[in-house]
Amino acid sequence: MPTEALQPNRIIEAPRPTNPAAAKRAGSIVLARHGEPALSRKVRLTAREYRDWWALYEAGGIIAGQSPPPHLKAAAERAAVIYCSTRLRSIETATVLAAGRDFIRDALFIEAPLPPPRWPGFIRLSPRKWGVISRLWWWFLGHHEDQESRAQAELRAAEAARRLDEMAAKGDDVLVVAHGFFNTMIGIELRRLGWRCVKGRGYKYWSTRSFERG
Repeated sequence: MPTEALQPNRIIEAPRPTNPAAAKRAGSIVLARHGEPALSRKVRLTAREYRDWWALYEAGGIIAGQSPPPHLKAAAERAAVIYCSTRLRSIETATVLAAGRDFIRDALFIEAPLPPPRWPGFIRLSPRKWGVISRLWWWFLGHHEDQESRAQAELRAAEAARRLDEMAAKGDDVLVVAHGFFNTMIGIELRRLGWRCVKGRGYKYWSTRSFERG
């Protein structure tokens, strides 16, 4: 008797045909910077004064009456979910974009800190220049003055990217209304998760970066 006859009958399941078109497509992720803040940048400040200026910037909102660019309005209309940070400038921007819809405020998306180096008082610079210098000191030299460090901010950015990845994996388009540099950090983490930036529109106020999976 052949050996095969002594073995129990086995059911071999044929491979199921795959249909790529039937697979659920991930939604898009758009990272947007807030609108122009009301606090003037047309000043020259010492490092100590810049700390006070940044505190006011963090607490303040945007200039009233601004209109978002058409591409950002369209992204907001498409989005199934809109996130913003808990900073007022982000909330007010999201309010304009949401046009009466609900949106989610989350401190996960706040900007990374910008403590300036402790330079002498005779050095006076614009807020823009202090911002660049402070970011370099924070990023490369680890200067954070007991605020969030670069390593801590990177962990936060990774968590934000994971959350957006999970939401968009359901097929929903997601819009994040947050801050320039931290959006960049989230973008780095999204790329690590397999997303690619398909459209970048600079780094100014109301600017966006659009990501798609794969």
